[in-house]
Amino acid sequence: MSAANTADPYALRRMKGRTFVVSAGMMLASLGLQCLLFGVPPATLLWAQLFWVGSFMALGLGVRLGWLSHALAGPLSGLVCIVPLTVIIDYTGGPASPYFVTLISVPLLLAMFTPDSSVSTLVGLGAMVGAVGVLDARAGVPWEEFLRQAVVYLLIGSIGLYGGRTYQKLAAAERRAQEERLKALEQLAESERVRRQAEAQRSEVERLVLVGQLASGVAHEVNNPLAFVKSNLHYLDRELLGTLSPEKTELRELLNETRQGVLRIQQIVMDLRRFARPTLEPEEQGHPQEAMEEAQRMAAMRLHGQGEVVLEVPPELPPVRLGQRYLVQVLLNLLLNAADSVEGVVPPRPPRILMRARRTREGVRLEVEDNGTGIPQDVMPRLFDPFFTTKPPGKGTGLGLALCREYVARVGGTLCAENRPEGGARLILSLGEVPTRPRPLA
Repeated sequence: MSAANTADPYALRRMKGRTFVVSAGMMLASLGLQCLLFGVPPATLLWAQLFWVGSFMALGLGVRLGWLSHALAGPLSGLVCIVPLTVIIDYTGGPASPYFVTLISVPLLLAMFTPDSSVSTLVGLGAMVGAVGVLDARAGVPWEEFLRQAVVYLLIGSIGLYGGRTYQKLAAAERRAQEERLKALEQLAESERVRRQAEAQRSEVERLVLVGQLASGVAHEVNNPLAFVKSNLHYLDRELLGTLSPEKTELRELLNETRQGVLRIQQIVMDLRRFARPTLEPEEQGHPQEAMEEAQRMAAMRLHGQGEVVLEVPPELPPVRLGQRYLVQVLLNLLLNAADSVEGVVPPRPPRILMRARRTREGVRLEVEDNGTGIPQDVMPRLFDPFFTTKPPGKGTGLGLALCREYVARVGGTLCAENRPEGGARLILSLGEVPTRPRPLA
């Protein structure tokens, strides 16, 4: 019996039922051949064999249709075999009948067809000994002879019982081996997944190292000429501001636009230098509630009253392993990105940003949600890549979210994004809790 049949109750019932039906068919064919060769047997033998055939057909259909459990069908089949076989032996001479020796076949056949159950073989052995006793008693056989027959028959029947137990042990060993193989395959698949993940992380780290080196070089090269431009603009502003006539407002506006462009370049250079910095500046901890309130105030100036930032902060949040300045910078960046994402919604609607925090087993989890259209699926894998941005030229450098993730990762935290089922995006920031220092003993 295969493991598949053991695991599939319907397949097991179908196999058991087919065994009974096939056995009934073979007995019916044997009866037909007997009638052709020797004529119709006496009524007693004919009805005994027909009862045998009908009983096996009924057992097969009952098991196949689920009316009779296959565990109960085994012992019943032993009794069904013993009853007609005893009638046939008694009719053909009792203990002297040539069929008397076939009684020993009952427990052996049960052990062969129901090796998964010792009960069937035990029932067959008991029924066989009982049939021998009935036949010997009707024939007047001395009890000493009956005892010798019973011992020999029990010994031979025990072979079938032992064979059934051996099969059960082999089947159990096969199931355990199959489970071990499946477990080994699962472990191998998990190891391969971890290896691929580690390989991908290693490639990502190498790529970020190269990007950081490039950013550091670009920032250094741009910073020197930028200092000359800023100095010259400051000189022009100081020398010409008091001498320009009101009619030359265009020149004044041009000077202001140039100054704003230089400041924008300076901000980009500062972002590049922060991105390339190998470590954070030493700062012990950050306080989530204070950082969220400060980021909310700063974002409100950006929204100009056209939207709202809602806070959900439980009391007594523990400090986290990210400096206060960097924590505020990360939260503010997430808020501003959320506000920008709502600006492109059609039809337009005021931004509504929810910023919540809660304590977890790992530390503190902060979430920033917006009521925009969410993050496109093709953008999600590259959302935190350096220099990747979906904003129009002049509005973003693609370094904001990359810097946020870098700050968070350096202290062992995580920053990820997902789309809300009801619409909009959710940025999830997880930070470790600062360990509580034990108080010194007095």
